[in-house]
Amino acid sequence: MKQLIRRRLFALPLALLLGLPCLLTAQDPWLLGFVKPPENPILQPDSTAVFFCPMAGREVRWQQADVFNPGAVVRNDTVFLLFRAEDNPDARLGERTSRIGLAWSTDGIRFTRYKDPVLYPEPGVQSRWDFPGGVEDPRVVELEDGNYLMLYTSWNRETARLSSATSPDLINWVKHGPVFEDAHNGAFLDHWSKSGSVVTELRDGRLIAKKIDGKYYMYWGELFVNVATSTDGRDWMPLTDDNGDLLKPFLPTTGSFDSHLTEPGPPALYTDAGILLLYNGKNLSGEGAGAETPEGSYCGGQVLFSREDPAVFLERLDTPFICPSLPHEISGQYQAGTTFIEGLVYFRDRWYLYYGTADSMVGVAIRETGN
Repeated sequence: MKQLIRRRLFALPLALLLGLPCLLTAQDPWLLGFVKPPENPILQPDSTAVFFCPMAGREVRWQQADVFNPGAVVRNDTVFLLFRAEDNPDARLGERTSRIGLAWSTDGIRFTRYKDPVLYPEPGVQSRWDFPGGVEDPRVVELEDGNYLMLYTSWNRETARLSSATSPDLINWVKHGPVFEDAHNGAFLDHWSKSGSVVTELRDGRLIAKKIDGKYYMYWGELFVNVATSTDGRDWMPLTDDNGDLLKPFLPTTGSFDSHLTEPGPPALYTDAGILLLYNGKNLSGEGAGAETPEGSYCGGQVLFSREDPAVFLERLDTPFICPSLPHEISGQYQAGTTFIEGLVYFRDRWYLYYGTADSMVGVAIRETGN
């Protein structure tokens, strides 16, 4: 994997290497050259962190089992991670309660965690969606008005539902419920939905959610990539075909690293070459699996959509750009190997890509763009 990264780094256009971070061209549309620093993993479980759970009515060790799958954003020259934490190490995969914590860093690598989670199951109308499984896998973007939008999975251990929350400061969040609750007369409310990647644009060193023809666009899904639009970021409308079925503009590729599923990763990038979506590709186990990566493993891929029509597929990078290669990325909850990408920021002339490792820890890969 290191050889692949280095080979593609040297193939990058000179403009990118000299510090022009987002001027991708039709000839070189990909964001490549990420390297994993020796500080990895950058976040690990913490059995000392205690939180009073309002649903259970008792204190819980909310980070004891795992911390992983973080969203990321830059605020006041500081990188903030919103990470998923699970409590009970003895519970099986999918049967723990997840909460979302907040950590901050002035160098993008060494993080200090806030004491309590900032999003969690609590009594009220939202508990029917997010309890007992919790809130999972946040993606975070800054809106044009300076507020923040979080798209996360509400998990009641029956159906996963993509949900939204907003905040002025990354600490105090208001939940708005499932994003498809009202769309198409509720047709997709009980449809399994996850992983919302909002289209963003790099402005003044920060990724800001971008409206195209007056609407935000989001790539979402798990087994395949779908598209949805919104005017406010809270409620979304999935795009459908003439039969009322989901559009599905990007599907898994048989015999490749993403043969099982294509799941959106961090916020997508609006670039000169098109809209670049970094996604999580899972390899099948058995028939149809790709030979390049281990069966069942998660690697990061890239796909390009049209700037003019974000639902139009243009091109797919045919090899993964990040894969499990470190010991903690092939052990833990998901031992087939995972680099599950979710957070991306541009910080001090570098791209920082944050990811979950084997559903157990948080890692980072860095791409140099400046001198």
